[in-house]
Amino acid sequence: MRSHTLDDYLSLQRGIEIKLEYFKGDICVIASGSAGHNRISRNVLKLFDAALAGSSCEAFGSDMRVSTPSGLYTYPDATIVCGPKVSNAAETVTNPIVIVEVLSDSTRNYDRGEKFELYRSIPTLRHYLLIEQNFHHVEQRHLEADGSWSTESPEENVHLSEVGIDLRVAEIYEGVETN
Repeated sequence: MRSHTLDDYLSLQRGIEIKLEYFKGDICVIASGSAGHNRISRNVLKLFDAALAGSSCEAFGSDMRVSTPSGLYTYPDATIVCGPKVSNAAETVTNPIVIVEVLSDSTRNYDRGEKFELYRSIPTLRHYLLIEQNFHHVEQRHLEADGSWSTESPEENVHLSEVGIDLRVAEIYEGVETN
C-alpha cells in the first residue's frame, strides 16, 4: 500500500464530499452515521450552541476537521473551541477544548483506545465525550490538574467544567430510539 503525504491527503479531501482520516501516511474513509448517530450529534450541537451563546467559545459539527500534534487529521462528531480558532490548514482546528465522538459498533474500540491516545496530544483538550448510540450511556474523560485523565459515566448530567456547560443525558438522546 502506498504511503501518502499530508499534502496528498489535503488535496484529495478538498476535491470530494466524503470525509477522510489521515494518520502516518494512511488515508481511510470515515463511514457515515446512522439516523440515531446523526440525531445525537445534532442534539449535542444544539445544546452546545445554546449554552455557549455570548461566550468566546464556539461549537463545531463533524464538518470541522481536527488535527493533533501526533499527526492525526480527523472529523469528530462535535468540538468546542474557545478563543481564536487556531488552524494549520483550511477548515482544520488544532485547539479544541472538548471533543465528542458518537460510538458505533465499527468505531467503538478505536474511539475509546487509539484515537483517544492521539487526541490526548492536543494541549488544549480538557474533555472527551464518548456517546453510545444504541443505549443511553455517556462516558466522560476529563483532564485533571495533575495531568491524569479521569473517567466517569454520569447517569443524569454531564458537567463540562472548562466551558461551564451541563448537559442532561436525556436531552442528548431526545428523539433517539435506543435499546
